[in-house]
Amino acid sequence: MSARLLRLVLLLITATTLLSGCGSTAVVESPENTYEKLRLVMTSNGGSTSMDGMVAQKFARMVSEESGGNIQITLFMNEHLTGGDTRKGVEMLADGSVDLGVYGAGILTLLDKRMAVASIPWAYTSYQEVRRIIDSTGGAYYAKLLKNQGLIYLGSTHNGFRQLSNNKRPIRDLEHMAELRVRVPGGGVHEDFIRAVGGVPVMLSWSEIPDAISNNVVDGQDNGFFTTDSAQLQKLQKYMTVWNYCYENFIFLANDQMFQSLEPKTQELLRRTMREACDWGRDRMEQDEERIKEEFRTAGVEIAELTEEELAPFRERTRPLVQHLKEIYGEEACTAFQIP
Repeated sequence: MSARLLRLVLLLITATTLLSGCGSTAVVESPENTYEKLRLVMTSNGGSTSMDGMVAQKFARMVSEESGGNIQITLFMNEHLTGGDTRKGVEMLADGSVDLGVYGAGILTLLDKRMAVASIPWAYTSYQEVRRIIDSTGGAYYAKLLKNQGLIYLGSTHNGFRQLSNNKRPIRDLEHMAELRVRVPGGGVHEDFIRAVGGVPVMLSWSEIPDAISNNVVDGQDNGFFTTDSAQLQKLQKYMTVWNYCYENFIFLANDQMFQSLEPKTQELLRRTMREACDWGRDRMEQDEERIKEEFRTAGVEIAELTEEELAPFRERTRPLVQHLKEIYGEEACTAFQIP
């Protein structure tokens, strides 16, 4: 199907959705409410309870409300438009078949490997540090890379610091990692990291994790507290190690050609509401992590929060990997993300 034909199909779907559901939204015309009438399509790799999906939903509501209903955004979750094909989803956004999208920075390495620079192990120690960097030089660097791919950078929200859960043993030193089978999302940083610290990386899609754990295909997985909770994986895992080895984020995008065709006032609305929605998501994750951690403990998960002394051997073991990644991403990327 050509991009033009696909675009027409999506617009028809959007119009039908609005007539059957969102069409009840009243549009109040006034001098202050002069936004152009638009029907935009947005795709999300995640679901309605994941952070990317939640922020996307909040963004869509804010845009509708602040435009007086003139601008409506129809969301397609879980890569619904491509039957779960993430690569195709990214391509559709870049070629203009879809107007807006949200993807993890790691997924966007499909376009440029440097998009994963913030995920270099042990690069950051707090969410506040990451927010400050991404909202300044880091975000500007994302925008530069994405512009070359026909995309506009709109904002970034937390996917979280990655932790480790498993069913074999508490992980407090390198010896405990020996032969531990850990699900990873694909090649790259996570696979190389797990292998470097002595584990066995097993590449599986997100939807396969519960069955893989239940059937002992893997011993565990590495995701942050919020993401682990969103899939209720704590009900399947006995142990969790807090080591904050890798920061990950979701990046919100617009097709460049579509965005440039909008009125300046509409562009400003989309940028501003996206920043506000991303900050809402960041705040929520930061506030919820401690609560979720305590809920995990109450549910019987044994949580090991590693001290700096316990982390030292892991940092030393992965030093060659960190140096290798810095060389791959390059000096400009590392400088933009303030990674020495």
